[in-house]
Amino acid sequence: MDQQIIKIIIIIVYLGVVGFLGILGWRRTKNTADYMIGGRKIHPAVMALSYGATFISTSAIVGFGGFAGVFGFSLLWLTFLNIFLGVFIAFVFFGKRTRRIGRNLDAHTFPEFLGKRFNSKFIQRFSGIVIFVFMPIYAAAVMIGVCRLLEAGLGVPYEWAVAVFAILVSAYVIFGGIKGVMYSDAFQGSLMLVGMVALLIMVYTQMGGITNAHKALTDLSSNPAVMEQTAGLQAGGFQGWTSMPKFLSKNWMIVVTSIVAGVGVGVLAQPQLAVRFMTVKSDRELNRAVPIGGMFILLMTGVAFVVGALSNVLFFQKTGQISVVAAGGTDKIIPTFLETFTRPWFLTIFLVMMLAAGMSTISSQFHTMGTAVGRDIFGSSKKQDAKTADKKGLITSRLGVLVAIIVTVVLSYLLPTIWSDAIGIATGLFFGLCGAAFLPMFVGALYSRKMTKTAAISGMVAGFSASVLWMIFFHAKEAMVFKLVNALTGGAQDVVAPNIIVANLDPLFVALPISIIVTLIVQAASKKKLSADLIEQSFIGVGKK
Repeated sequence: MDQQIIKIIIIIVYLGVVGFLGILGWRRTKNTADYMIGGRKIHPAVMALSYGATFISTSAIVGFGGFAGVFGFSLLWLTFLNIFLGVFIAFVFFGKRTRRIGRNLDAHTFPEFLGKRFNSKFIQRFSGIVIFVFMPIYAAAVMIGVCRLLEAGLGVPYEWAVAVFAILVSAYVIFGGIKGVMYSDAFQGSLMLVGMVALLIMVYTQMGGITNAHKALTDLSSNPAVMEQTAGLQAGGFQGWTSMPKFLSKNWMIVVTSIVAGVGVGVLAQPQLAVRFMTVKSDRELNRAVPIGGMFILLMTGVAFVVGALSNVLFFQKTGQISVVAAGGTDKIIPTFLETFTRPWFLTIFLVMMLAAGMSTISSQFHTMGTAVGRDIFGSSKKQDAKTADKKGLITSRLGVLVAIIVTVVLSYLLPTIWSDAIGIATGLFFGLCGAAFLPMFVGALYSRKMTKTAAISGMVAGFSASVLWMIFFHAKEAMVFKLVNALTGGAQDVVAPNIIVANLDPLFVALPISIIVTLIVQAASKKKLSADLIEQSFIGVGKK
């Protein structure tokens, strides 16, 4: 049978399963609580796989896997940070309190959680606006990555791939709500696990085992031909694929501040992830989800980063070139590696896996953006009976998802004409922005009974503003896209301070400290405290076994 027909059949079967799970979610969605937080009754395994599948997308596997092809095993620190902060700290120290306080306040979204905790409609609406304005850029980047793979793997025109992909995802998000999303995420996450484990075994087998593979990668950097090809990287601090870049060099700043810390810390304040803590019924479910989530992140990111780095050995043996040169770009390393060194049947599996990775992430993004519009930005503030409010909330949330999908699709057509590296830029931009704007306030909401509304608002606005300003004026990765400094200086420079450390220092390292400092200063000066009744209601059962 023709390989193209086999690919199409496998994808149709996959989409059929996803469609069934969407219908299942729709049939089990009866009210707003079901639509937004799964009625707080989601199974821990489903929650953990959904959390991991939402976290890991084409940007982690293809985008950051490609970065590993350039920077090597140093990216494994991101895997460690993702597991330690993104799973262990997030579930144990953030998840339990988020679940309990969210239940006490009857919060259904991340912005609503923060707004109710500090009795502030401004916080809820501002957070909702940040999510709705900036998350479509991240969602569009994920969609672009998936549709480019479909274009290459199936020969489907990009424009058609975007339209079809959007329709497929929107169907089970709009009607199935968080249940449809999480059921599909669990299925897609399972596919991703199988694909990555198979890829790791295949690569190590092809290279003669773990020891031989790692030794070959270490020795490769001292090869004269390779040293010539990595001259530019060496100027930026490159010391080999099994070593960290030179301390405070350009490459070190990119790896440590933007990739490892920027994404690793930013995950703690991701709205689409935090809301999942409110979908389970007890702390026991969160405890059971920790090992599942940790193992998922380890296999997904760890395998992508190891394979990305090891690809240099195989590319050099076959073509005499390192991976980034042979593939023709960072984002092309993983796809080109698979096309060159794996069998056609595995390419089909990986294509479906990438489809699953993209769909699981973008469906959660659509749901988060939609609920931000339907409940947080335009949610009714008038007093209504429970039945009417519930019905209206469900309708407006579904309309919000539809609006979010339309905006994302439009951006998916526009961004490729504006940005050449949309996936990497958008991922770092959104993770860092959320970390700076939301993290201090989120920690205060969970652990401080004395934090005031004024302090929370001040820290949020300061972190958001500092992050945006640093991206526009100082951080080269974004500033070269916005081109505001370039225009103001008549093309003389792209950033305000063209210094290696400043131009490559991730906005999170500037904006998060500013957000924390402003929060503490305003807190010390604040006199108006939150009501004792609100504090008492928020912390019922919190901190108890």
